[in-house]
Amino acid sequence: MTTIARSGGGRGYQTGFGNELESEALAGALPIGQNSPQRPPFGLVSELVSGTTFSAPRAHNRRTYLFRARPSVIHGRFAPIEHPTLLTPPLPLGPDPNQMRWDPWPLPDVPTDFLDGLTTICGNGSPQEQAGAAIHLFRANRAMDDRYFMNADGEMLFVPDHGRIRITTELGRMEIGPCELAIVPRGIKFQVDPIGDSARGFVCENFGLPFRLPDLGLIGSNGLANAADFHVPAAAYEVRETPGTLVEKFAGRLWQAPLAHVPFDVVAWRGNYLPASFDMRRFVAIGTATVDHPDPSVFCALTSPGDPVLGANADFLVLPPRWLVAEHSFRPPGFHRNCVAEFLAIVVGRHDSKAHGFSAGGASLHNSWAAHGPDAETYAMGRAAPADPRKIEDALVFMIETRRPMQLSRAAAEAPGLQRDYRESWQRVELSFPEA
Repeated sequence: MTTIARSGGGRGYQTGFGNELESEALAGALPIGQNSPQRPPFGLVSELVSGTTFSAPRAHNRRTYLFRARPSVIHGRFAPIEHPTLLTPPLPLGPDPNQMRWDPWPLPDVPTDFLDGLTTICGNGSPQEQAGAAIHLFRANRAMDDRYFMNADGEMLFVPDHGRIRITTELGRMEIGPCELAIVPRGIKFQVDPIGDSARGFVCENFGLPFRLPDLGLIGSNGLANAADFHVPAAAYEVRETPGTLVEKFAGRLWQAPLAHVPFDVVAWRGNYLPASFDMRRFVAIGTATVDHPDPSVFCALTSPGDPVLGANADFLVLPPRWLVAEHSFRPPGFHRNCVAEFLAIVVGRHDSKAHGFSAGGASLHNSWAAHGPDAETYAMGRAAPADPRKIEDALVFMIETRRPMQLSRAAAEAPGLQRDYRESWQRVELSFPEA
């Protein structure tokens, strides 16, 4: 018999990123004043999940106590399995200095669940060194059913660009669609199912320090992604004796083990190692109020810290609808070369530095030091446009910056949607010196 319960005062979630929270789907399931009583309420089992070392500084320590029907140790023996398109760095083709851009990837035309539909685009670092990140495409048109996934290599950040998805985790459920993101911490079991016919989007797999809100410095105490705008799911449990399979990503390989029960049997939890979702339209953008274009760092929503000079392990940036008011300034993002690699994707609308050829669901990769900027048409328009206030509307773009060059997968390099003439968009920039 299946038993499902949820907590929460009618909303089904709590708010806050990195907060100390607790939730119980059954009143009285949380022990009071301790985490490991001799006999937890309702015959539950206490289980600690540590996302950082035990002695990590308090401000960065991440752990959660789970109170569940069965301990996670109950499963069959793991055996390795192959996946044709889900890869882990080092990737076969290595870094490529060419500017690259892709059309939206097609939706699957055969039954495909989230796990089967994962395709690696690029990546760097190594999960065994706990450094770097990988970026994958996900496509799904069916539920995972009796398959469950756990990533021991890194936390996973989801950004759909087509359709909505339901993410069921040990700690509760989240639903997100375009313009929203969700994070599932490393080592947490979950499923991803499309809501409707199909779903597509991007996943950032972070091998380094867990994503956190960036320090605001001179911005002050508020702005960018505010902690209160993140939603943490309330506890929800299912106790059911149904055979299934647990697929684990460990040290760059996939492994699977048989299960005799549904692993989402956590009745209550407390801690701060938690899944969370965020509506990127709530990002509070900071921009120029006088002259010049701001550096993209002002759009950073989440960061996995790395080197303070050479760049983060991974920064997740949100470019939301916003006003452009700079006077005497070229307003589109200008020509630039960065020491970091930039992966950019359009969720809705278009990018304000590309006049054509770049639509929602498309993505670009500019590796470390690859020159890029506005295409010729946008450059000409930006130099001639009046400096009246203008609002970028109905558009949302995200970008992932990482200090290490991105290596390319063969699936990305050989994708039919790879725009092999992408560089031509800059060759038409006209010489205007000396200016008449």
